[in-house]
Amino acid sequence: MAESATPTEEGAVEPERKIDYLRISVTDRCNLRCVYCMPSTGVTSMPHEEILTYEEIELFARASRLAGIKRIRITGGEPLVRKGAPDLVRMLASIDPELKLSLTTNGVLLERYAAELKDAGLRRVNVSLDSLDRETYAGITRVGKLEDALTGIERAVEAGLEPVKINVVVLKGLNDDPLGFGRLTLELPVHVRFIEYMPYFDEPGRWYVSSAETRARLAGLGELEEVESPEGWGPADYFRLPGAAGAIGFISPVSCHFCSSCNRLRLTADGKMRTCLFDLNGRDIKSEIRSGAGIERLHEIIEGELARKHEEGDRNRILAAGQVRAGDHMSRIGG
Repeated sequence: MAESATPTEEGAVEPERKIDYLRISVTDRCNLRCVYCMPSTGVTSMPHEEILTYEEIELFARASRLAGIKRIRITGGEPLVRKGAPDLVRMLASIDPELKLSLTTNGVLLERYAAELKDAGLRRVNVSLDSLDRETYAGITRVGKLEDALTGIERAVEAGLEPVKINVVVLKGLNDDPLGFGRLTLELPVHVRFIEYMPYFDEPGRWYVSSAETRARLAGLGELEEVESPEGWGPADYFRLPGAAGAIGFISPVSCHFCSSCNRLRLTADGKMRTCLFDLNGRDIKSEIRSGAGIERLHEIIEGELARKHEEGDRNRILAAGQVRAGDHMSRIGG
């Protein structure tokens, strides 16, 4: 899709953002039960037949490549709990050698799969790890063991997945001391990103901590020097501590939302295409594919959704808690 132009507030014209990033959720299932991702009552898993097959995902990915998508991130739920995840990576890698493939995981199964994923064509990995304290980690994940995630990160580094990023959702009163993660970047070539909690299904003020507060708490480790993103454009602002092997990033969807510069589309596990995490008008891709749509038809649909995203601009902002769709949770959308 060609870049177009939009008027600025001063009346000048500047290039419109290039939407070239697709997030694909391959399952709504997860081997953890994180407090900010799933309600305490749990989430009923969707029937297997409601989930897109790998062949359907590959077909959609091929069509999206024609529409200018350059990067695909595989998400969940936990994508590695779905059987044959490396096979899907291999299928997507065969589309185009220039297509950049990444994966977001909780890291628990990376010990088993990191090397195989790398061999299949995966380039980089993001690991959701919300605490370096065993008890806190167990409390946030409800069922997880910190040692499993840390071993997974080690295997990812050893396998040559680069960069390895660690995503930390900062939760007030639970894991809002960032110093341990700051020290981790001094020792290992990993990029830690502190993410503001988004009030997706809980009361807005319960866990929210601003990026500014988190950054201030890191001051005890030294002055943070601003550096470039390890992969070009991204929602994070990156910094580095003196002498650090890795970087520190801040993702601030609440205090400094980046809707107007968002360059991503989403495909949910049950085949809904969304222009935004809070998109109320997702397109039913699964029905199109199972009714016989091929690459050309899917390409046409994707171009239409890209146009809609441009037209909406930044209207899809963080919604108030009462406006969130009932029954939707991060584990289903691939947040």
